[in-house]
Amino acid sequence: MVIILTILILTIILFIWGKFPPDIVALISMMSLFLTGILDLTETLSGFSNPTVIMIGALFIVGEGLAQTGWTAVAGIKLIEWSKGNVSKLLIYLTLGSGFLSGFVSNTGTVATLLPVTISAAWNIGTMPSKMLIPVAFGSNTGGLLTLTGTPPNIIVSNTLYEQGFEGFSFFEFGLIGLPLLLIAMLFFRFIGYRILPGYKTKNRPVNIETEMRRWSESYNLDEDFWHFRIRPSSQLIGSKLDDWSLEDKYEISITRLKREKSGKPIFIDFPPPNTLFQPSDIITVKGDSEAVNRLMIDFDLAMQPITSMNEALANQIISQEVGMAEVMVVPKSVLVGSKIKIGDYLQKFGVQFLGVSRNNKSLKSKEIVVRAGDTFLIRGAWRNIEGLMDFHKDLVLLGSPESMVKNVPALTVKSYVALASLFLMVALMVFKLVPGAVAVLISAGVVVLSGCVPIPKLYRSVSWVSVIMIAAMIPMGLALQKTGVAQTAADGLVDYLGSIHPLMMLAGIFLLTSLFSQVINNSATAVLMAPIAILAATSLGLSPKPFMAIVAVSASTAFLTPVGTTTNAMVMTAGGYKFSDYFRVGAPLLLFFLITSLILIPMIWPF
Repeated sequence: MVIILTILILTIILFIWGKFPPDIVALISMMSLFLTGILDLTETLSGFSNPTVIMIGALFIVGEGLAQTGWTAVAGIKLIEWSKGNVSKLLIYLTLGSGFLSGFVSNTGTVATLLPVTISAAWNIGTMPSKMLIPVAFGSNTGGLLTLTGTPPNIIVSNTLYEQGFEGFSFFEFGLIGLPLLLIAMLFFRFIGYRILPGYKTKNRPVNIETEMRRWSESYNLDEDFWHFRIRPSSQLIGSKLDDWSLEDKYEISITRLKREKSGKPIFIDFPPPNTLFQPSDIITVKGDSEAVNRLMIDFDLAMQPITSMNEALANQIISQEVGMAEVMVVPKSVLVGSKIKIGDYLQKFGVQFLGVSRNNKSLKSKEIVVRAGDTFLIRGAWRNIEGLMDFHKDLVLLGSPESMVKNVPALTVKSYVALASLFLMVALMVFKLVPGAVAVLISAGVVVLSGCVPIPKLYRSVSWVSVIMIAAMIPMGLALQKTGVAQTAADGLVDYLGSIHPLMMLAGIFLLTSLFSQVINNSATAVLMAPIAILAATSLGLSPKPFMAIVAVSASTAFLTPVGTTTNAMVMTAGGYKFSDYFRVGAPLLLFFLITSLILIPMIWPF
């Protein structure tokens, strides 16, 4: 017992100190349990085969699928619209939203879904993600108390009652205490928590596409080069193919996109292939100088379409989840140095188009330039083609973050609905218990990957390995506390002492002990440990076991003091840039509010 308590205390001290990454601290703690002989090898490594750990990793992939296909951007815009730029309203929506969602979806699934949305909305509304992510995590933990299946401890205490011959909890019965606690959490973060939450500047700021477009437009004079034309019914282009005219050679222009109405819905064709057949009312986006474009318009009887803002045109018509833009710089050793490149050329080999070139921060007007070291090019093409160009030319430096840009395109495609369907599939499989939870999440992640919602090269980059390894390495600690009898001894002593004073005191003691365990032990393991003790204490005193089982369920969901108490806390740690101490500073007062509220309401809802 002395050894395990020493390891636990040192682990907590290292977490609070923050000198080493949290996953490294967790691994040191795990290895200490093996080297001191407390756990055998199988028990030491049990966390890495735990279904919860597998589920966490797969949930990051599901969340990435929603981000890559536009749902993050769309949801972020909606949140900003609803909150009307007000940080307090956004905080309320996120806390309540995560709470209600976790009543029906797993807490980890809720946070995985809302994590990218929260980061995007926080930055765009003018605040830091660290001001919003802990409220999302704590809100999801609290929201699990709304339904019987919201979180595993609810099911555990209800089954324990049933096994002992008592009536269990109904599906929404936990909501009698869960809803008031969720409202208290929302009010706490609105008036207190937001003030004491840190405002760390993390490196996960999403790309603002309109701002980026404006910068590119100014740097490369794009306003002067892009034009929209509608093909009139009288045009010679009608019924012909693109390669019938050799437009790029004769007019020195290039067609970058074709828009066509089909069944009342717009269809976009980026970089139309040579066999594209022109139809009446097609709208083409053309790049070329004014003289060449005027000749094209007159020769083919085209109607010019107004572009109110080039930034808007680029953001809404040239950037998509499939096709995007990027800025690349030529390094001195590049094979491109000294070669000639025509601005506007579409390189069939790589599937990208050179839109403009800047030298010494000045846009070059020439149609053909001799490449020099330090030149920056603005290129456009399919995202995979841009990556292919960079892989081929290792001496080109990619500027900015195209990978972040694609996540912030507020447009939905077929893949978007595939990603959403995979989320609904996961929820259905878990709600109806058709397969184990980890399998349900893996199936959903598999759909996301196989459908191309998350490209294979980005698959492993989408997982927060710090969170996954930290949780896997800390699971053995809970096993060790149970194996050595530390948890049982502490529970028995506290209940024996407080039970003789007053039922309310014993209720408070069970809350505090369960909450203490839940800070370092998985909440399911905590509930398994405390439920039999609580029901035995209640029956020995001739009291109804329901209020004591309810307090076990509530306190098992109050892991607010550490990032390792629940998977949701761990998931937001890296994204928010949080330190170990941040959880305690914010979580301690909220835990006190939950204790007071529970001691008042639970005896009223379930009398002794």
